[in-house]
Amino acid sequence: MAQVRPFGKLDDGRAVHAHALDGGGPLRAEVLDLGGILARLWFEGPGGPVPLVLGLADARAYFADPSYLGIVVGRFGNRIGGAAFALDGRTHHLSANEGRNHLHGGMLGFGRRLWQVRAHGGNRLELRYHSPDGEEGYPGNLDMRAIYSIDGARLRLELEACCDSATPFNPTHHPYWNLADDPAVPASAQWLKSPTRGFLPVDGELIPLGEVADAVGTPFDFRAARVLDAATAAGHPQLDVAGGYDHCLVLEEGATTCALLYSPHSGIAMRIDCDAPALQLYDGHALDRQHPGLGRGLCLEPQGYPDAPNRPGFPDAILRPGEVFRRVIEYRFAAPGPGREWSEVEAALAAA
Repeated sequence: MAQVRPFGKLDDGRAVHAHALDGGGPLRAEVLDLGGILARLWFEGPGGPVPLVLGLADARAYFADPSYLGIVVGRFGNRIGGAAFALDGRTHHLSANEGRNHLHGGMLGFGRRLWQVRAHGGNRLELRYHSPDGEEGYPGNLDMRAIYSIDGARLRLELEACCDSATPFNPTHHPYWNLADDPAVPASAQWLKSPTRGFLPVDGELIPLGEVADAVGTPFDFRAARVLDAATAAGHPQLDVAGGYDHCLVLEEGATTCALLYSPHSGIAMRIDCDAPALQLYDGHALDRQHPGLGRGLCLEPQGYPDAPNRPGFPDAILRPGEVFRRVIEYRFAAPGPGREWSEVEAALAAA
């Protein structure tokens, strides 16, 4: 696999490239300088390489993509209600790109911008992006760094940012996971475990209502591993509101593992480690309309709370001058084999 290869051009003629990462182990990746997109990720299973994330054909397809496949999300992951917020006595109006609301950083966000490649070699890629004052309506200049690296069976994404004026900041990562190695197997057939203590109910525009609801005994309780099909079949008014899962799971305080995912079809498993307080769970139900034939993937996005700038009761999501934001998301993979007991899945991931 070439270390850098052309990945097409945008409509304005700018070239996009795919940058290969290979740590010499079972994991290989390609990351675009467009949006920091994780376009390809393979795990070498017993039967050969298994594709782990959904991807598109070229740069134009990603630029036009309404589903945010694989992007590094910024400045603010998830939604800000009314595309506006008040900060330090001043109201700021953001670009409204989902009805009257602001989603995943706006019209272009960080996911449709070209990032600078600062370093690339073997198993590591460092990307940087300068977000100027006023971009998408956000105040202040912000400098963002994203570093992808592969070590054995682990993919690591380090996010770092600083600013010169207070601004909302809630970055996350938006791959669509389907570990089954068969597009005919739905993403909802995967098993998920997550240390959820609650979830954020939403209104008809998917904006949080402002409360943390208890997840116990609901389809949002993933403290014990469960297949998503079964969880959905249990029914819940919030699943009707969103058309499926598109909700922020509130994690147990101090949790450093956000989620474990396992496909009993391929036998591949994944663990996500991050210190974020929440995890957005999206089951990809809009992909059927947005990308017919692509199939579905599951989004598991470590992040702060959505609409936090408008919710004083939510954890603070304002980055201020002099502060440095740092977040690490680590994905580790293992191949315990098809049809394993959950204890075997966890043991294989712990050893990865």
